[in-house]
Order: sequence, then C-alpha cells, then structure tokens
Amino acid sequence: MVADIQDGDGPALSRAEAGPSPASPRREGRGPAGDRAPEREAEPKDPVERARAICLRLLTGTPRTRRQLADALSKREVPEEAAEEVLARFEDVGLIDDAAFADAWVESRHHSRGLARRALARELRTKGVDSTVIDEAVGRLDSGQEEETARALVARKLRSTRGLDREKRLRRLAGMLARKGYSEGLALRVVRRALEEEGEDPELLEEHFPGG
Repeated sequence: MVADIQDGDGPALSRAEAGPSPASPRREGRGPAGDRAPEREAEPKDPVERARAICLRLLTGTPRTRRQLADALSKREVPEEAAEEVLARFEDVGLIDDAAFADAWVESRHHSRGLARRALARELRTKGVDSTVIDEAVGRLDSGQEEETARALVARKLRSTRGLDREKRLRRLAGMLARKGYSEGLALRVVRRALEEEGEDPELLEEHFPGG
C-alpha cells in the first residue's frame, strides 16, 4: 500500500521552508555597542537558483503537484520565466509528475480514509491536477471496489448507531458515506443491506428506502 500522502489544501510554507528573514537590530542597551544580530545565510540571488532551491525544499519528504510548486514560487515573488524554466526541468527529470501524484493520492486516500471517486477528484482539483489526469486516476477505482469500501465503512459505524431510531440511523450512516463522496443511491443501498443483515424488518425499511 502506498504510504499516506500528506493532506493539505496547498503548499503552505513552513518556517524552515519560508527561508531567511531580515535580521532585526538589537534594542539599544542590549549587546556591545549596538551590534546587529548576525544575519542568516541568504538565498541565491539568481532567480533560477532561488526557484530550484525553493522547489527542492518543498519536495523534500512529500510529493507536490506542478501547480502547488508554481503557487509557492509566485508567493515568493520568483519571476515567472525563472519559475517556468525550473518547473519544466523538474518535470523532465521526473521530480514533478502529476499523474504519479494523482495515482498515489487515490490509492492512499481511498484505503486510509475510504474516500469515493467524487471526493478524491475534488481533492485533486484543489491541488491543481489536470482534469484528464484526475479522470484517469479515479477511473482505476471501479464501482465494485467503491461499494465494498462503503460496506466496510458502514459495518464499522453500525455498532455506534444502535439504540437510535431507524430514521436517525439512516441519516447518520448515509450522511457519513455522502461526506466521503458516495452517491445517494449507493449510500442508501449499502445502509439498507447492512440494517437488514443486522435483523431489521425489510418491510419497515421500505418506508425509508422506497425502491431500494
């Protein structure tokens, strides 16, 4: 199983990634003769070298999409021409691979969080992955696998809903699946089957699952 990918909405820069900040002068009366605090090592002045250094820091330990890196470079005011040169080079050597990122994201988030194709596609869009790449990645999850995962999710949640009335159980279980991106039809079908297997009367369930 692919290791979980760090979840996040964008390439937020950590304090370490954000690079050096200008040294603040010591307050008068502190330190010898108004000495200034030593400055940190400066980033490369060449825009291309700056872009390369920023991207390498961001890629250390977690994959990033091209859009995430481009946004980070823009926030750091790296000139667009330098940013494009570095991003294209990183793609050429495989350091940026949105298709591989999407495949790993789908596998990891489906297995670790039980997310359905719709939710996975939504997450990948927020990371700037191209719609064609997204379709290919989520398309590797077939409907049978989605339903199997939905049943497992309901089975784990079922016990905690015992003692609630039938309609509340329905809302809670189906709502949990909806939040993970499962369609209403699939959610209702899976919940009804789980309740029937638990011993609920199918005729009574028909009031809440008409035609299910």
